[in-house]
Amino acid sequence: MRVFFAALLLAATAPAIATGPAMAQPAPQDWNLTYADTGKGHRVGNPDAPVQMIEYVSYTCPHCANYARVSEGALRLGYVGEGKAAVEVRHLIRNPIDIAAALVTECGPADRFFDRHRAMFLGFDTWIAKAQAATPAQQARWRSGTIAQQMQAIAGDLDFHELMEPQGLGVAEIDRCLADEDKARAIVTASQTNADEFAVTSTPSFVVNGTLAEGVHTWETLQPLLETPAS
Repeated sequence: MRVFFAALLLAATAPAIATGPAMAQPAPQDWNLTYADTGKGHRVGNPDAPVQMIEYVSYTCPHCANYARVSEGALRLGYVGEGKAAVEVRHLIRNPIDIAAALVTECGPADRFFDRHRAMFLGFDTWIAKAQAATPAQQARWRSGTIAQQMQAIAGDLDFHELMEPQGLGVAEIDRCLADEDKARAIVTASQTNADEFAVTSTPSFVVNGTLAEGVHTWETLQPLLETPAS
């Protein structure tokens, strides 16, 4: 009996143990919020990720648009967001429409590039149909006058202004970007230089950890390389 009462006494005099809610654990970092202008393109993700990937894209490439739609969720959530991969987008210019589209995606705050890039591809089916249905008079406008006039004609006919309105870009701001002839020339020059670096000839193309993924142009063929990247 004494042992029993001694145990009760000890229990009564022991310091109370906190039983409140457990301390909240810090949320894991979302690397989708980490952006950098590399000087050659735009990168999102952990700069020290084990997988460093470069995407070469043309905005008028239907395969690029399909890749962008199919890969978006899995790539950004499963690889970039968790710090497993960083993705750098580089333009590969094939025609004047590509230049106008690139000028628009490069317009505005640099850290919103990927929002505009995504919007351009999500709207692809609509604006490419307008490009394919362009009249001879429209196409003539795209090839005549100053570079600024050509770019503004393309963007106007394909409704790029409306496409970018949800991204916070007004008509006047987009027109200023389209009129930047130095930027247009720099985009074309960088496209050729960047393509030469890895002998890229088609889009979309992918460089994984410094090696061009030969024959890989879809999310289905790319994803295994992100799991077992080339050395």
